[in-house]
Amino acid sequence: MTVHEQIGRARAAGAGSLDEATGKDILASYGIAVPRHRIVRDSAELRDAALALEPPFVLKVVSSAILHKSDVGGVRLGLRDADEAAAALDAMAEALAAHGLSADRWLLEEMVPPGQELVIGGLTDPQFGPMVMVGLGGIFIEVLKDVSFRICPITRRDAVEMLDELKGAPLLRGARGRPPVDTDAVLDALMRIGGPDGLLMSHADALAELDINPLIATPRGAFAADARFILRPADASWSA
Repeated sequence: MTVHEQIGRARAAGAGSLDEATGKDILASYGIAVPRHRIVRDSAELRDAALALEPPFVLKVVSSAILHKSDVGGVRLGLRDADEAAAALDAMAEALAAHGLSADRWLLEEMVPPGQELVIGGLTDPQFGPMVMVGLGGIFIEVLKDVSFRICPITRRDAVEMLDELKGAPLLRGARGRPPVDTDAVLDALMRIGGPDGLLMSHADALAELDINPLIATPRGAFAADARFILRPADASWSA
């Protein structure tokens, strides 16, 4: 199924967003690195899926009714093996039920290696069309407010300037003994979101917002650890 078909099917069904697994599959199709993962329905399937992945694991709830997973205890990190992950699934399902919520499915992933947390985001502005953003801080981006925006499509020179504009840019080049991150991988990810053939330009009629938060930049690559896609209603397409 093509990306157009994936997004179109969700919009036709009245979905306001894509689940994280679908979002990551779309990012991977655009060449953005995502952690290896499996979708499971219960702890029995999880044990089989864990055999194909390398621990430690991350376990996340997948639910069309839950957009902010962390707010409802829908994310567990650093699970050391299949037994620990299966126990976490059962405990999380019980905790969700106590709040009147349930999982459609579960996303089991390999942990992304530690690195510098960034955010790449985008939106379709009613006046200017697709816009791309990069920021420093991951989940703390609203505290740090260290971001740079451009109207799409961007060039690679634009992407370089966006990173240079961040007040925390020296952290990407290595600071206080920390190694520099792979900035080429971050620039590649920016271009694959906001470039001429990027995700935002290719699907501006269907996407209202997208966030890769965090994008974890390491000395050897940049990985989308989380992905959020907000869809435009099927009768509210944007056109240039």
